[in-house]
Amino acid sequence: MGRSKNDIEFGQYINGPTSDYNVQYQFSIGTGPRLVRGTTLKALFSRYADILWEPGFHKYNVTAFIAELDALLGGIEFSTFTDQMVDDLIGALRNRGNSNATINRKMAALSKLLRKACKMGEVHNLPEFRRQKERAGRIRFLEPEEEARLFAAIADKSAHYANLCVFLVDTGARIGEATRLRWGDIVNGRATFWITKSGRSRSVPLTKRAKEAVDAEDRRRSGPFSDIDQPQFRAAWNKSKHEIGLGDDADVVPHVLRHTCASRLVRGGVDMRRIQTWLGHQTLAMTMRYAHLSPYDLDMCVPVLEDAAKPKAEDS
Repeated sequence: MGRSKNDIEFGQYINGPTSDYNVQYQFSIGTGPRLVRGTTLKALFSRYADILWEPGFHKYNVTAFIAELDALLGGIEFSTFTDQMVDDLIGALRNRGNSNATINRKMAALSKLLRKACKMGEVHNLPEFRRQKERAGRIRFLEPEEEARLFAAIADKSAHYANLCVFLVDTGARIGEATRLRWGDIVNGRATFWITKSGRSRSVPLTKRAKEAVDAEDRRRSGPFSDIDQPQFRAAWNKSKHEIGLGDDADVVPHVLRHTCASRLVRGGVDMRRIQTWLGHQTLAMTMRYAHLSPYDLDMCVPVLEDAAKPKAEDS
């Protein structure tokens, strides 16, 4: 519902998110008061999901997030979304055993949806979203032997999927970035990802085997991996990892290929700023999660300290 500059709003939310009393009036000079009808998270998502999220695995997750949050709210209608409602949702998620990282992802989806609804005049305030402190978790990456066995198992099912895996591990690209890649985005041995999670395009040079993986693909498609169906790819991935004995490792998901690319760059001595640019991280802090993988990064400090501790020769 649109609002003019002459609109004056006031509303009331009583007794927390389980209350049935949620009233919002809007006054317009010359027309008098009119009731602003409430809405639900489910209704907002049905209206704006296709605008806010592109098809793919992330949208699939967001759909589940919003459905869960709507259920926790009891499917109530609202025209204001209060800080207390956010706090209650965070508390409920934590009681369900959600980690802070998982809570942050769910709250990020909620925040994005409410910002759109507020802009469209359907929600008349935005609560404060405070990011929960996340612990630095273990980063899983594939050793060369694990990669070889996994890729071989995937290749037995689909050479197309195997080529995608090679491309992902040698570019550090996200699956969505790879599937949106078009033939015109690959020039002089470099791939340019125009649509990224950070909103910033980036170009990376291709390794020899990444070039071979791309060259093996059908140019009648709009891009080398443009026809990849992510759920089907993930199903083949999961079946393959079970076949090679990694079925119980919950961290061996397709995103592990991006971690593997980062870990190899770090362990190879590439500086963090270059790795940040390669991966397209918005901040250096995101890249620094991999810093501990550089085993010799601090070795240069030892001779400096030893030299500094030596007695200085007296001037003759």
